[in-house]
Amino acid sequence: MNKFFSIGLLRGIAGQVIGTALGYGLVTAIQALTGAAFKAEPAWVVGGFLGALAFLISLGAFRDWFRMAKGDEVEEPEDAAQPEGWKRFWGLTFDHKVIGVQYGFLSLFLLAVGGSFAIIFRTELAQAGLQFLSFNLFNTLVGLHGMVLIASILMGISALSNYTIPLLIGARDMAFPRLNAFSFWVAVPGALLLVFSLALGGFETGWTGYPPLSVRGPMGVDMFFLGVWFVGWSSILGALNLIATILRYRAPGMTYFRLPILAWAVLATSIIALNATQLIGLSFQLSLFERLLGMGFFDPAQGGNPILYQHLFWFYSHPAVYIFVLPGLGVISELLPVFVRKPLFGYKWVAMSSFGIALVGFLVWAHHMFAAGMEEYLRVPFMYSTLLVAVPTGVKFFSWTATLWQGRMRLKTPMLFLLGAIVVFLLGGITGPLLGTVSTDLHVTDTYYVVGHFHATMFGGYIFPFFAALYYWFPKITGRQMSERLGKWQFWLLFIGFMVMSLGQMRIGLLGMRRRIADYDPNMGFQLPNLVITLAGVAVAISVLILFINLYRSARFGKVAAGNIWESRSLEWQIPSPTPAHNFEGAVVITGEPYDYGLENAPDFGQVEAKPAASPAD
Repeated sequence: MNKFFSIGLLRGIAGQVIGTALGYGLVTAIQALTGAAFKAEPAWVVGGFLGALAFLISLGAFRDWFRMAKGDEVEEPEDAAQPEGWKRFWGLTFDHKVIGVQYGFLSLFLLAVGGSFAIIFRTELAQAGLQFLSFNLFNTLVGLHGMVLIASILMGISALSNYTIPLLIGARDMAFPRLNAFSFWVAVPGALLLVFSLALGGFETGWTGYPPLSVRGPMGVDMFFLGVWFVGWSSILGALNLIATILRYRAPGMTYFRLPILAWAVLATSIIALNATQLIGLSFQLSLFERLLGMGFFDPAQGGNPILYQHLFWFYSHPAVYIFVLPGLGVISELLPVFVRKPLFGYKWVAMSSFGIALVGFLVWAHHMFAAGMEEYLRVPFMYSTLLVAVPTGVKFFSWTATLWQGRMRLKTPMLFLLGAIVVFLLGGITGPLLGTVSTDLHVTDTYYVVGHFHATMFGGYIFPFFAALYYWFPKITGRQMSERLGKWQFWLLFIGFMVMSLGQMRIGLLGMRRRIADYDPNMGFQLPNLVITLAGVAVAISVLILFINLYRSARFGKVAAGNIWESRSLEWQIPSPTPAHNFEGAVVITGEPYDYGLENAPDFGQVEAKPAASPAD
């Protein structure tokens, strides 16, 4: 038993189960003592909330903060006793590298879970008529597919940012190590609550949770809202930490225009997350209050307005697209010069374009509401602001094209995923104006065209770059290289499968097939395309399975990664692999430019001096 509870994750899950039972029992007891009619919904909500807090308490996430509040002496994070060996990945730790790997594990796990949901409901759609799913379960799986994969993407971005950013800027750790650990672990009970919604009847609202469906649906809606609420806290606190780290912990000599492009992208992303995430939490929280307490925020009969919910929801959920894709676009710009052996074209413009996308991204949310009954005079301004996003995005495409031009390209697996990302994201970009223009959006809104476009944007802006980053930095994490052969199998299966799937979705959407439906008329010509889309989705799933096999085999038996295997100029490849405990043994001094690839006599980007690390840069 002691061995079981020595593992932080298992201890936290046990605490969550006990906390949920206590919360449920507490509300039930209060109802009985006051003579009120028994209602299970508030009991489950209080239980779910207390269960998540119990998870964190059982894990020990609050332990040091409680001791500080009492006035006790607390060790510095780097000196605190932490789990060793494989247990450090399954418990509380303050090392940004281990936390980055923890985020990565959770991201890949949620990717598998959310992808499995998609395979199930796509199998249902492969043939007209209901085969094995009910309407409610179908819609629940669609909603969980969307929200679980959104959580997976957020965790993947945090994995990428946590592991690489301190290394890229010459820091020894994140600015707030304890907050960094808390930011990860608060997402774990949130993810568990999301999946637990299935046990309470699921939710038929789709991932958007629109009222009045979300107010009248089964109790699974409550767990859906609570799960997203906790995952949102992870995003907000992680963003705060990354902003502080990038602004305050840069190595001496690293001016803002010597920052790696990935750091610029993560900084822009973090500003969006810090300022917008609370809006989705607020919209879900108000819907939860309307369910539990009868508050009519979105009920017209009580003076509420359902359009208000959509404004709150989309004020976060469209900028969230840029939270997802900006780090991916940063990965493309960061790695492209390494494999092309040329300087990044237009470095300053690319850096500023991330902030241009972030700024304009706050002004485009209502294009999701052109058909929702929004005031007509708002349509044209939001149409123009939506189309304006193409300008800073076009800066990145121009930079990538110019960087590739006459470069000495090395087609290693990361480079294949970079090229795939550019092609697929371009597909998402050129199919977007139909949804941003009022006249065409009114025809294709809520069709499978939207689904195909959105998947192209997510795969090109996040999935392909994330896989490129995995293959590129895996040797730095483990000291071993991933299999090039399996990597190329994965790439081609993913690229071909995805293109068939996404283009097929857009085609049937233009023909009139609605999204989020479990059945369709077989006489409309949708059956064969849906079968092809399902088979393409299976190919995508198999490609991800190949990735998991590659990760496992390479971690155990992969070729040893000795030295700077990619001939990179960035700081993390100037130190041994796997990365030492405190990153850089001496002070890091920046002496050159980050992307001077292929230039004769170009000084190194940075040097690690053989003396104690200096204080953070101002």
